[in-house]
Amino acid sequence: MAREQGERRSATDLPRDRFDVPRQSGRVGVHRIAGRVRRGWRYVLAGAIATAVLLAGGIVWANSVGGGTNEPVAQGPAQPQDSRVTPELDPSASVAVLNGTPTPNLAAGVDQVITQNGWGAIAFSDDAASRDVQISAVFYAVPEDEAAAAGLAAQLGGVSTYQSDGYGEYGVRLVVLLGADYGGPGKDEAAAITAALAGSPETAGESEASTE
Repeated sequence: MAREQGERRSATDLPRDRFDVPRQSGRVGVHRIAGRVRRGWRYVLAGAIATAVLLAGGIVWANSVGGGTNEPVAQGPAQPQDSRVTPELDPSASVAVLNGTPTPNLAAGVDQVITQNGWGAIAFSDDAASRDVQISAVFYAVPEDEAAAAGLAAQLGGVSTYQSDGYGEYGVRLVVLLGADYGGPGKDEAAAITAALAGSPETAGESEASTE
């Protein structure tokens, strides 16, 4: 019985030696704290970099979408002008008058009014290529003539002004195109010219010849 009890003694009843005592190190806790600190700085640094990238991206996006551009909008060759210049007649500005209506001699009548009032220097007046123009306007080719165009347009009943290089072949600074909406001066003069031509001997002779 005593032998069996001796065999059943646990290991804790045996004498302790140096292998049963673990070595203690005062550096274990310090290593853990240092490890946590290093990982924390990595997270802080990564967060700062991500914030900087997002901020820079937001600035670029705002400039591209939010209207941060000074590029001007392109205009076509004949755009109506919302003029901010002061209209100013220029008597030396060369002018061509084109009649785009069926009214006979309307270009000649407006030509006469412009010349008599000194609103410009008439180069020529004639019928336009089309006789069904709807909108009257004064055209100019360069921005420097915008004020002169606005001044002449105001005298012709407030017609529109357009910047266009489509009339460069005429070699003038201003082109007056008369359309169906024209209500400015020159109509009475056109009627008088038409009547005078109808009563002239040359016109009468042509009329008699056509009836024969």
